[in-house]
Amino acid sequence: MTMMTPPPIDQEDEEMLVPHSDLVEGPQPMEVVAQVEPASTVENQPVEDPPLMKFTWTIENFSRLNTKKHYSDVFVVGGYKWRVLIFPKGNNVDHLSMYLDVADSSTLPYGWSRYAQFSLAVVNQVHNKYSIRKDTQHQFNARESDWGFTSFMPLSDLYDPSRGYLVNDTVIVEAEVAVRKVLDYWSYDSKKETGYVGLKNQGATCYMNSLLQTLYHIPYFRKAVYHMPTTENDIPTGSIPLALQSLFYKLQYNDTSVATKELTKSFGWDTYDSFMQHDVQELNRVLCEKLEDKMKGTVVEGTIQQLFEGHHMNYIECINVEYKSTRKESFYDLQLDVKGCRDVYASFDKYVEVERLEGDNKYHAEEHGLQDAKKGVLFIDFPPVLQLQLKRFEYDFMRDTMVKINDRYEFPLQLDLDREDGKYLSPDADRSVRNLYTLHSVLVHSGGVHGGHYYAFIRPTLSDQWFKFDDERVTKEDMKRALEEQYGGEEELPQTNPGFNNTPFKFTKYSNAYMLVYIRESDKDKIICNVDEKDIAEHLRMRLKKEQEEKEDKRRYKAQAHLYTMIKVARDEDLKLQIGRDIYFDLVDHDKVRSFRIQKQTPFNIFKEEVAKEFGIPVQFQRFWIWAKRQNHTYRPNRPLTSLEEAQSVTATFHTFWFALGYQF
Repeated sequence: MTMMTPPPIDQEDEEMLVPHSDLVEGPQPMEVVAQVEPASTVENQPVEDPPLMKFTWTIENFSRLNTKKHYSDVFVVGGYKWRVLIFPKGNNVDHLSMYLDVADSSTLPYGWSRYAQFSLAVVNQVHNKYSIRKDTQHQFNARESDWGFTSFMPLSDLYDPSRGYLVNDTVIVEAEVAVRKVLDYWSYDSKKETGYVGLKNQGATCYMNSLLQTLYHIPYFRKAVYHMPTTENDIPTGSIPLALQSLFYKLQYNDTSVATKELTKSFGWDTYDSFMQHDVQELNRVLCEKLEDKMKGTVVEGTIQQLFEGHHMNYIECINVEYKSTRKESFYDLQLDVKGCRDVYASFDKYVEVERLEGDNKYHAEEHGLQDAKKGVLFIDFPPVLQLQLKRFEYDFMRDTMVKINDRYEFPLQLDLDREDGKYLSPDADRSVRNLYTLHSVLVHSGGVHGGHYYAFIRPTLSDQWFKFDDERVTKEDMKRALEEQYGGEEELPQTNPGFNNTPFKFTKYSNAYMLVYIRESDKDKIICNVDEKDIAEHLRMRLKKEQEEKEDKRRYKAQAHLYTMIKVARDEDLKLQIGRDIYFDLVDHDKVRSFRIQKQTPFNIFKEEVAKEFGIPVQFQRFWIWAKRQNHTYRPNRPLTSLEEAQSVTATFHTFWFALGYQF
């Protein structure tokens, strides 16, 4: 006897580390006061890119709202109808949840889509500068008609009257929305359009993706990673060098975006929370330290230091006596102040600023006692690749919390650190080295202190062409987008949408640079070098090519899956194996019987010939039985197939019955 059962359902390979959020249900009535410039009814027709529009929503009796979620009044931007959706007690989290929603999504035609850049804010009614604002962008469609932030701000902060967000039981929410030309994300091909591919976002890894793309596009670094010794016996999830080699190889040769799961598992980061415990600077240092350690004793030993390590001298020099104390320190990146500095040069000026030690703060010099002195830092040498961490996030002692500094902060395309006769250099510095740098990449944070999005602008060959690496998507960008638009600060935009008040208003730009990477002009030919297959170990090439082939086979298999069905066949021998056993409750072990992958349109008689070839049972001696599925999920023989049923296709036969089939000979 044999039996046939339906195939198991395919599971997706990739797993997201982010828990799925609740689906948002339909609108519910709410009693709030919404204040917005009056707008006439406008049909949802796309228009050319309009300026940013601002919507203000004043929610009274906030603490007495007793529904799970609330919608604002409808407002119109770019010819489309929008509204804000909030979960006053959180969307299954202890944070306020807030989203932008397409107001009439349920009535729009099949296949509708629109792209919007927007920010959402909860206004601090006591000190406006402490307002919490987050911005993002999204391609809205029928499946994702709302988008925003599940964990916008802690409920404890929101409902604390002393914080200034809830005043007279009123909360003020602001939305700034710009509808852009519809972008077809599904058909966009980054490799075809730019020559580069992106990195998949595991849910909390956009900050890591922007750093990895930056490091990958430093070819000398990539070449060193390829030359790190690994073997065919290594496992990527257990080896940071192999995982990084694999990632870089795929970025170089894949046609589609690349997953980072192997690399993060090699870090030991295999949960959502593990990503939230790190920032870009920490990740950069951890990665470089681990690679530096793995490079010891190899042909690429010292590469990390050669690329990124610089040195400065901390000094204290007495004013009235001849005494000076110095200490040399190394650095892989420099943290520069943004607050109070207009540009990078101002930050360097502040970095080397001399501090006077006098009065109650005199310096105790050996053999000289307490002395007036001056204290400072000067640079001994700068590295070929200069990484500048901009201090966009600082601790606010007045509020006892971290805040983001969105002040305007400029950075040049060329950075001259020999300016003003080498004012940043120590007396021991080698003045023959020209410290003129050119900008290679700008890492951007879009959002507030409680969250946001990260991406990078990079010019891989230091040409005039910039590229934006935003997770899976890579686009060509002009220099203005990469530089000026990432300075931060405020921008004044007029209200030109019909029906809105046409008075101009200023809005803070919450997207701004937080890390800059410069390459020294005299080293750029060495650093921007060629990297090709001969730099990649043979075992790595073979492993990844095999992996790619298997992936292609699997993709083709999935693409054709709808044309095939799996039929499991059990014989008398399979039933005999169950006799006297109590391991399985059914007549056969369904996981051990022979399976056939058959095209659904195959005539059933042809399938019988396949069975004959496999088991050596002539077709005329085969008889197939219908098996009935019982309430306890086991199967039992019911009746044989008729000759008419066997004359049909495999699909027709299966469609005739809602239970498994069998045969006997």
